Amino acid sequence: MSLTPLTSRQRLARGLKYTAVGPVDVTLGVLGVGADSTKATAAELRRRYRSGQLRRELAAAQQNLVQELAAAQEAVSSFPETLTGVHARNRGRKLLAFGVGAGVLAVGAVTFSILRRSMKPEPSPLPPSVEVTPKP
Repeated sequence: MSLTPLTSRQRLARGLKYTAVGPVDVTLGVLGVGADSTKATAAELRRRYRSGQLRRELAAAQQNLVQELAAAQEAVSSFPETLTGVHARNRGRKLLAFGVGAGVLAVGAVTFSILRRSMKPEPSPLPPSVEVTPKP
């Protein structure tokens, strides 16, 4: 006799094979296959229920997204009116920001120029070790 328990299908096959222990094994096999079928059906029903629940949650999220998009569209359509009121106050700030930006850019250019010059090697005071003009 094997040490691992038989599955319902194996028990049914063995029960049909051996007629001496057949009625008991056939009965247990049929009950086991029925129980497995019931479990599979219950799992499928749970899956379908969850799928329906997910579908309802997705529909609610979709409706919420439509409302959010409508609110965003309304905010964008009222943006020009808001901008005209703020535009007059920000003119001085814009000029100041432009001046600061131009100043930073100028300082950066000067710094780059100085660093670039300082990275060039200075010519050597010694005469060249190789003849500069090649002979034909």
